[in-house]
Amino acid sequence: MRILFVGDVFGRPGRRALAEVLPDLVREHNVELTIANGENAAGGIGITASTASEVFGAGVDLITGGNHIWDKRDSIPFVSSCDRLVRPANYPPGTPGVGHGLFTTRNGNTVGVVNLQGRVFMQAVDCPFRVGAELVSELLESTSIVLVDIHAEATAEKLALGWYLAGRASAVLGTHTHIQTADERILEGHTAYITDVGMTGPEESVIGVKTELSVARFVTQLPHRFEPATGPCVLNAVLLVIDDATGGALSIERVNARTTGS
Repeated sequence: MRILFVGDVFGRPGRRALAEVLPDLVREHNVELTIANGENAAGGIGITASTASEVFGAGVDLITGGNHIWDKRDSIPFVSSCDRLVRPANYPPGTPGVGHGLFTTRNGNTVGVVNLQGRVFMQAVDCPFRVGAELVSELLESTSIVLVDIHAEATAEKLALGWYLAGRASAVLGTHTHIQTADERILEGHTAYITDVGMTGPEESVIGVKTELSVARFVTQLPHRFEPATGPCVLNAVLLVIDDATGGALSIERVNARTTGS
């Protein structure tokens, strides 16, 4: 099975980049399932029903989330009702939406997906290690292929989770920091891993934000309203090839596509 996982979609520029290049990537790589982190799809922070519709319309089959998924007014009712979106599973009981599930690919195969959020330098949530292990085990009862999106700040926390789930999850993929790392590998001959898949959004920016606004915030230490940058965009992703029978990853490859959009 060939799965494309797309890095954090950032605002309108990211949505436009998806629409411009994703269909060709899916055809070129014969992709069976496309997943994208969409917690920043609306204005660079949060997600709404309308922005998610654009993401799905570009060819994404499933959206994963993170700590900003609640940051728009209509986020909670949307997250509660959308059956093609998973939010971090290690939020407290009663949190709207679901954090894991089984999803059918275009070829009729079944894939389990878990979304987790880290705790280092982020708000307190339940243990991603304990919750992740429980949910991966649960999903493996129904399918051999289980992917984990770990949305976290700390490199060490992501890598530790990769090793913790190695041999069980088909892939542990980091999101949130918007900078694609070059450490893709297969752990214990089974689990594809990368510390951060990257971002889909403006290339001439500070993780998607206009450079002058981000620089001013760091220099002055005063609050500045962030706005998505404009100009050429990049789509960061990873292409996974997974053995249908064993659920083991056969390869993980970084994918980068650039656009001229704004």
